Amino acid sequence: MSGPLLQGLVVVVVVLSSTISLAEDVPIWPQWRGPSRDGQVTGATWPERLSAENFKLRWRVELGPSYSGPIVAADRVFTTATEDEKLEVVRALDRKTGEQLWELSWEGSMRVPFFAASNGSWIRSTPAYDGQSLFVAGMRDVLVSIDAATGKQQWKVDFVDEFGTALPAFGFVCSPLVDGDLLYVQVGAALRKLDKRTGKTVWKALDEGGGMMGSAFSSPYMAEIAGKRQLLVQTRKVLAGVDPESGRVLWSQAIPAFRGMNILTPVVYGDTVFTSAYGGKSILFKIERDGDDFEAKEAWTNKLQGYMSTPVVIGDRLYMHLRNQRFACLDLAAGEEDWISTPFGKYWSLVANGDRILALDQRGELLLIRARPDEVELIDRLVISEDPTWAHLAVCGNEVFVRELRALAAYEWPASDK
Repeated sequence: MSGPLLQGLVVVVVVLSSTISLAEDVPIWPQWRGPSRDGQVTGATWPERLSAENFKLRWRVELGPSYSGPIVAADRVFTTATEDEKLEVVRALDRKTGEQLWELSWEGSMRVPFFAASNGSWIRSTPAYDGQSLFVAGMRDVLVSIDAATGKQQWKVDFVDEFGTALPAFGFVCSPLVDGDLLYVQVGAALRKLDKRTGKTVWKALDEGGGMMGSAFSSPYMAEIAGKRQLLVQTRKVLAGVDPESGRVLWSQAIPAFRGMNILTPVVYGDTVFTSAYGGKSILFKIERDGDDFEAKEAWTNKLQGYMSTPVVIGDRLYMHLRNQRFACLDLAAGEEDWISTPFGKYWSLVANGDRILALDQRGELLLIRARPDEVELIDRLVISEDPTWAHLAVCGNEVFVRELRALAAYEWPASDK
């Protein structure tokens, strides 16, 4: 990073697989689902209660509507918005005060289909940050690279214009993945590898025809599975492992879902991969290898249906918010549920720390849960917003950043709280 706003600040960024790391005393949230892209954080003691006394609002800034999760750097927070049903806007705010540092906008609005219109026609994808640049996906299948220090546009790719693909019915939903000098993103009904310095496509894989209903809801994840580093990708039709170097599909399995609503990000557990579809079922695949050949074998299935919430893994248990609005704990070895809760809201974003889970309900309620296989234990709950909170929350040490539908809020609890 450079620029007058960052003088005196030294930030060292190391990019390993899908993990972006900083010095431990500067916790950040650089991408979809956090530093390791799996909803897991470490290094801070979470409070025993979510009371107004120990969970305090630091600042709140009103903004246009957005579903994008906030991105937190060492000294600033990035957020998106759709404004005046015409513009997509990216802003950088001071992490301590909420004061605006810069903004960048472009024309890019669109309307989603009538059956989804009640959930709004505004920007959805969560940006990615590599310590120098911010990569933002706009609704109309555009990807923009921005200098994170100054807010200046570095490049912009309009995939509809460049490749002749159809405008996606639900907009650009996938959250980009940064890996070294490369970007991976599901756009234009395919998986694409881009040079992050130029936006040029290196290769394309998993092309599903480019129809308006074809663009993916899910986001890619990098992991080593069966001794092979691979991109884990879920399209609206299949779950697949892809060689990040060549784009070769190593293995794939069809995932039936209502209207192709394979939404959650697949979860890795050892050499197995979990997914769950709206209108389908939960499945665990065992990935086996014979030389350069890979095969995904079904280890177990369960009738439980996921929806939009990506689960977290703690120990040998998977904790997932379901289509029927209940919360469930699944034994990953056996494929059986340990328990299923009573209903909550339609959507949770989940962050895990040790045996604790913070869940943000789309109705503006934050829940603190103890992860245990014998019973659901809701430690505390606190309403923090009167506006919907569909965006994924960000947790950085003793700070929590919440993108309300029309605002961004920063909270904190005492760093020494036990």
